[in-house]
Amino acid sequence: MIKLKTKQIVYSGLLIACSILLPQLFHLVGGPGIGTTLLPMHIPVLIAGFILGPITGLIIGILSPICSFLYTGGIMPAIPMLYLMIVELGTYGLFTGLIFKKFKFNIYVSLIVSMIAGRITRGLVFVVATKFLGIFLPPAMGISIAITQGIPGIILQMLIIPPILYLLCKLPYTKNLMTQ
Repeated sequence: MIKLKTKQIVYSGLLIACSILLPQLFHLVGGPGIGTTLLPMHIPVLIAGFILGPITGLIIGILSPICSFLYTGGIMPAIPMLYLMIVELGTYGLFTGLIFKKFKFNIYVSLIVSMIAGRITRGLVFVVATKFLGIFLPPAMGISIAITQGIPGIILQMLIIPPILYLLCKLPYTKNLMTQ
């Protein structure tokens, strides 16, 4: 059984809310296609792994696309993408927490490995789903689409997540989060 402290529950709720609101803001400013390019929902999930650890990161990664789907009435993410995002974001939250908190790698290594693991997992789920549904596509296509489609978002995440984590370490109420 997982025991969460009040502070973890509050931060979890805040990060899930951010994972719902950020895509809304990105779509408002950049149009409907901006989400698949810049991957705004991924940012709070990756941060969750860093500050809350692997299990809570996994839970936030799974719940974020589901909550967004329910909040938007099934529009964002749309049904085919919802399943892929549940697996991908869950992998991000889990791996970021494991690599950073458990194995003590730095922020950049943790981000890169987590993003690679998440994209590969998403690609593999895509391949399995297409086989299961009887859609015949080359297996490498699912993985290559998953990786190449998100390159601008990966760059954005590499640029903004480390400074966000740095700032979180400096704030009075969150400065011990990264070391717990």
